[in-house]
Amino acid sequence: MTLSRISWLKNRHKDETCVIVCNGPSLNEMDLKWLRDYTVIGLNKIFLGFKKFGFYPKYHVTVNPKVVEQSEKELKKLTCVKFIGTRGISENSSIQEDALTHFINTKQPRYRFCKDLNDGCREGGTVTYAALQVAYHLGFKKVIIIGMDHNFEYEGKPNEAKVMSGADPNHFIDNYFGYGQTWDNPDLEKSEESYRIAKEIFEQDGREIIDATVNGKCTIFPKADYREFIRT
Repeated sequence: MTLSRISWLKNRHKDETCVIVCNGPSLNEMDLKWLRDYTVIGLNKIFLGFKKFGFYPKYHVTVNPKVVEQSEKELKKLTCVKFIGTRGISENSSIQEDALTHFINTKQPRYRFCKDLNDGCREGGTVTYAALQVAYHLGFKKVIIIGMDHNFEYEGKPNEAKVMSGADPNHFIDNYFGYGQTWDNPDLEKSEESYRIAKEIFEQDGREIIDATVNGKCTIFPKADYREFIRT
């Protein structure tokens, strides 16, 4: 039987530690050069901070259709391994699967948390949840999360599409969604529900998720000071 390309990545990092870098403003309060000593999973438009923060991820995850559309050119240029949700791949998209680019099924995932990406990947209200499924598939035993501020300024209902006319106050750079771009309002309740599921599944398998976000508002995962993980 021929294994799928994504199957070759299964447990590639068994029992290792990774850092998931979310996109909250708290990243600006950190010196991120320590990430060079870790395997990093970057999310969404983290490429806007590569030069400023001085690191480059080994993996990258994007699932929201608006982010995929807005970032199409940049995503194609990334030289890391990319996981892109199929819900964001339109018929007109120029993004194609290749040696570095894997499409993950976010349209009809098999489970609420997919331990194997061949079963798809549930979005769960936040790309961070998708990244946790990617980390599980890759075999990581410990996942450290930073930049997950879990704190947003917005008007309207959760999941409602809105045009952000001014600067973006919710991410590490003001043009992330700002100045006329459309974004989906966050759904913190759904995100927290997803995080609880991820926490339970990781812990059942003897793995752990640690939230090292500076002043992060999420209360689901055990907290830590990111400076504890700086290797000297």
